Amino acid sequence: MKEKLLQFKKRALADLEKIKNEEGLQDFEVKYFGRKGEYNAIVKELPKLEPVDKKDMGRLANEIKLEIEERVNKTKRELEAKKLESIVNDEWIDKTIPGDKPELGHLHLTTQAIKEISNIFSRIGFQMRSYREVEWDWYAFESLNMPKSHPARDEWETFFVDLPQGKKGKVVLTPHTSSGQAREMELGKLPIRMTNISKCYRRQSDISHVPMFHQFEGLFIDKNLSISHLKGVLDYFARSFFGPDRVTRLRPFHFMFTEPSFEVDISCDVCKGTGKLEGSDKCRLCKEGWLELGGAGMVHPNVLKAGDVDSNEYNGFAFGWGVERTFMMKEGTKLDDIRILYKNDLRFLEQF
Repeated sequence: MKEKLLQFKKRALADLEKIKNEEGLQDFEVKYFGRKGEYNAIVKELPKLEPVDKKDMGRLANEIKLEIEERVNKTKRELEAKKLESIVNDEWIDKTIPGDKPELGHLHLTTQAIKEISNIFSRIGFQMRSYREVEWDWYAFESLNMPKSHPARDEWETFFVDLPQGKKGKVVLTPHTSSGQAREMELGKLPIRMTNISKCYRRQSDISHVPMFHQFEGLFIDKNLSISHLKGVLDYFARSFFGPDRVTRLRPFHFMFTEPSFEVDISCDVCKGTGKLEGSDKCRLCKEGWLELGGAGMVHPNVLKAGDVDSNEYNGFAFGWGVERTFMMKEGTKLDDIRILYKNDLRFLEQF
């Protein structure tokens, strides 16, 4: 046993002197001290020795291992020093040359639009809110004066969640930010000047619709408000977000939750409001020069009642915009397919 240990030490120290790099040192440690290395193979024979010899051979084995480990650590330090010296000699760096700046990303276009829209309305006193993405049927529909037979409550329009029905009906993925109106009014803090931006979900997908999108909701409740106040707020936003050269229009429409109601359109930036592209081709986005941004109108008395607001004392107006669609109409964007926003194509995203 003693002879085996001394021969092991001799071979190990001799091989250690030949090592020239870190890879060789790693191979050495595996060969001599790995789980199946020579050292372990020798010490496994210790239990077979006589008790008198076992103690002495065990002590000798430990001494040899410690001596070799010290030499290994010394060799490791020498190799590291040589490597550093080689870098200093061979890879000289001119510290006066400016370094390469790391590439930086940026916020997604939708997030940029949300921040800009929020800032625009905050300047005229609107408080930012963000209501839930999963909602009770009552807040999404009934509180907004929609009967149970309304088409929007059909499974072909709305995503229903497979959860038990509660006191306020079924559970749905929020189809529009208007569901936040009743929740805001329930807080009982009047007057209200609120903006609610959050994710919405509908079963639609084409060049101007995606199943998940962001919607912007504005709600203003006070005493003696009129359509003139509504139009003033919408015109202020259009000038701030789209620029002075864009034109908006209000079209009479019908919504269950506002009366009177309007569709809000803006002149298309892709075709400059003409409905045609170069070569007399019809604009594939707007078709006729106008793009619908959303709806607006004076809050219906039944909606005020659902929010525990006295419609004899208060009235208000509301408006809802698709954030992605609003961004598509921003000056110079010329984006004619809303789905491109969520394809994660860096060739497109890095332009903004």
